Amino acid sequence: MTDSEIIESAIALVDEGMHVTFPVRGWSMLPFIIGGKESVVLQKPDNVHVGHVVLAWVDGCRYVVHRIIAIEDDKVTLMGDGNIAGKEYCLLKDLKALASHVVDRRGRQHDLYSKWRRMAVRLWWWLRPVRRYLLFIYKRVKRIR
Repeated sequence: MTDSEIIESAIALVDEGMHVTFPVRGWSMLPFIIGGKESVVLQKPDNVHVGHVVLAWVDGCRYVVHRIIAIEDDKVTLMGDGNIAGKEYCLLKDLKALASHVVDRRGRQHDLYSKWRRMAVRLWWWLRPVRRYLLFIYKRVKRIR
């Protein structure tokens, strides 16, 4: 199966009301989701808000798991936590799933919207001007490659 077929299958299961544990790749959600080492639990994207992590079809060409940073009418702006400036855009109808939990390598689930995580995400947002340096240090300390 191709990556697209796997994603489409996961979306079909979510549409049927199931929760799907989905592996993520890449560094775009560091430090809150570690690609290649952690997975996210996906569910129906009912009642999404700014700050939620979603699986979305963006720019009419690819899927991403990123955080919603703005919703204006039916237009949604997304940005990965590990991104310094890059944003993606889609419509509300292109939000395919909501990530509710992160699953670590040991299989433990961690709520993506716990009080401490919400506070950490807010702080991380304000640290955008220095994210490049913090991510460099984080990757070296955690030995992420």
